[in-house]
Amino acid sequence: MKKLILPLLILLVLPLVFQSTPTEILKLKTFDKLIQEQKPSGNFVILNITEQDVENEGGYPLPRRRLADIQVELINKGAIGVGWVISFPQPDRMGGDKIFAQTLQYAPSVVAMFETPNNSYPKTTGTVIRGQETGGLTISGVKENYSVYKEVLQGMAIAPVEADQLVRRIPLLLKTPEGWLASFGTQIYKALFDVRTYIITTNANGIQEIAIRGIPPVKTDSLGRKWISWVKTPETNLQEMNVEGKFVFVGVTANGVMPQIATPVGLLEPHKIQSALAESILIQNSPYIPDWSLALELLIFTVGVLLVWFILQLMGISLGLFLATLVIFITGSISYYFINKGILIDVTWTLISEFITGSVAFYLRFRQQFKLRLQIKKQFEHYLDPRQVKRLQKNPELLN
Repeated sequence: MKKLILPLLILLVLPLVFQSTPTEILKLKTFDKLIQEQKPSGNFVILNITEQDVENEGGYPLPRRRLADIQVELINKGAIGVGWVISFPQPDRMGGDKIFAQTLQYAPSVVAMFETPNNSYPKTTGTVIRGQETGGLTISGVKENYSVYKEVLQGMAIAPVEADQLVRRIPLLLKTPEGWLASFGTQIYKALFDVRTYIITTNANGIQEIAIRGIPPVKTDSLGRKWISWVKTPETNLQEMNVEGKFVFVGVTANGVMPQIATPVGLLEPHKIQSALAESILIQNSPYIPDWSLALELLIFTVGVLLVWFILQLMGISLGLFLATLVIFITGSISYYFINKGILIDVTWTLISEFITGSVAFYLRFRQQFKLRLQIKKQFEHYLDPRQVKRLQKNPELLN
């Protein structure tokens, strides 16, 4: 029976080593359930251009002169900056681009750009790299805004999906053939603190963290992605404009205008996702998946599975079941502890593997005991009192 543990261990570890789609989805869903909801920082507010607003304005897109009026009104209402999660690649037919671009200079402002496979890229800004230039996500092209907006800070509004087609991690920067482009969330802080560069720290695996003057360094995975905490940022509209002292994320929620993107908390418009990214950057214990997560998960897997196997093989059935259950409980507690610290370590597949291993070991031990009892009965039923035979069956050590 001891020879079975090695093939069983290898068979069970394969989905973990190769990060199969089912185990990856299982891991992500577990993180969704266990990660604690964070409170909003109080620095941001979402401005929704609603279905009613679009109807009142005579349809979409809104004229750029009207957007300029909204920009000025937001500033007059006390907004410290405005992020337009809307792109403006074509000129306004009504000639309002110059006035809108001018109003964008009145306060720290950022305009969105979106990825498109055209092999065209905007000019990159200065970047300081500590370490080798490695890691990061490469994009295939950018749909740039109209030339009049060249002097306005522009950020990549990108939301790549995971194995289950939900958005959880967003890159803080993106690689191009000529350098790096900052994401929308990164540009927000560059605009607020009036800085033009950021620092990328790398290690042997890729990107480790990104630093912007004015806020603590932000930990990322090797591709420069930040795990999103789905903070419920306050929302307002054109009628209320409760924006005093806040940076405003402007976007459209009217039906059929902006795509809704699937997230663990439901369908969200792009400006709400970018707001969640900006909030997450400020959260000190915001979750992240460290480079060494797989190594630790493999260690926990190996120790846990082997412990369950040998406990059930060497201990009595009752004591073995108790101790094996304790091992499974401790395994789950380890993951819960790390996740509460913001370090995303998954043991879901390990728990399943421990259960499978325990079931196999329990069955083999039970079968062994059953065969031994049958053997004792056959050997002694003709020579001993039936009550003595039962005693031997319950406690074969009495044979000694």
